[in-house]
Amino acid sequence: MRHLLLASAIAVGIAGAAYAADPVRGVTDTEITIGTYTDLSGVTVAWGVNNSNAYRMAFDEVNAKGGINGRKIKYIVEDNQYQVPRSIQAANKLINRDNVFFLVANGGTPMNNAVLPDQLAKNVPNIFPLTSARSMAEPHHKLKFALLASYYDGARAAVKYFAEKRGKKAICTLAQDTDFGRDVTDGVADQLKVQGMKLTAETKHKPTDTDFTSAAARLRDAKCDVVFFGTIVRDTIQGMSAIRKMGWDVDIVGPVASYDSAVAEVPGGITEGYYAMATFILLGAENPDPVGKAFYNNYVKLYGKEPNPAAQVGYTGAQVVIKALENAGKNLTVDSFLAGLEQVKGYKDMFGTPAITFAADTHSGSTESFLAQVKGGKWIKAEASPLGF
Repeated sequence: MRHLLLASAIAVGIAGAAYAADPVRGVTDTEITIGTYTDLSGVTVAWGVNNSNAYRMAFDEVNAKGGINGRKIKYIVEDNQYQVPRSIQAANKLINRDNVFFLVANGGTPMNNAVLPDQLAKNVPNIFPLTSARSMAEPHHKLKFALLASYYDGARAAVKYFAEKRGKKAICTLAQDTDFGRDVTDGVADQLKVQGMKLTAETKHKPTDTDFTSAAARLRDAKCDVVFFGTIVRDTIQGMSAIRKMGWDVDIVGPVASYDSAVAEVPGGITEGYYAMATFILLGAENPDPVGKAFYNNYVKLYGKEPNPAAQVGYTGAQVVIKALENAGKNLTVDSFLAGLEQVKGYKDMFGTPAITFAADTHSGSTESFLAQVKGGKWIKAEASPLGF
């Protein structure tokens, strides 16, 4: 009996030791493997390349200092060409062959939505995707985290502001007939209900549409006094052009997806006066902040070009990831990493982004956006403080 008890105790001890030593996907004593699938050669290449470059820059900086809790970051980026099938293929490689600890900054709303079911089933966190769609944090899931305010949040904040502070009464929308566009129009509709108002008129278009003449005429005839765009870059410029060509001087407000230097710098001042709900403030070469200037100069030195908005978002996202990994401690697991993210409170970056906070029941870092406006071919703050709803 004594021998049997001893044998049982040894067996239990061995089993316990084996259990304690169970490996964590993508984590060794010296390395953490993190993956991204994003657009490196497709229609949104300017966002995918600059965003992933900034993540790599931040990870290389922390690696040069010895890593995080004794581990260095191995960062793998795959090109999805902004296509759903290629995103699924890339995610399969990153998850099943590269065994990433988590995925970060994955590019595109439909791409993330297509990959997420299988990814979450395999207990692989989806961190700070390169899209502001609501589905990146809602419905709430322990493995989904969004960095900044969603398109929906921005639309609600904008409606509240223009109705209450600017006295707008005839509110209209011109938006893509896509999941992205619907995030904007849903935000407008929901906030109008809160304000006790109704939508005056709306138009919808395909992402490939190029002629907005009839849409602009319809909204003008409805006597809209503010139009909320659910557009990105090209259709923002084309929609603005159609409205201005007919001599209609109406306030136009778009989402952060249109907050791009390409929109501000259109020749002929076509976009002059255009507003956008910006989840961060664009940094220029003239930025006086020494830390911000160092980021700008280092990025140019590394990549031979100026950092665009996607690079700023990437650098901020990487800093929050690093903070969460530090919070997780030496015993790094999925659960300790998620807890490390939920410990991030009131994080402020060098770019003046609204403070980022997570909690056990809140995985969207912020619901606030700045109101920015095109003036003289550049983006400026139209209001000093960020707007919420």
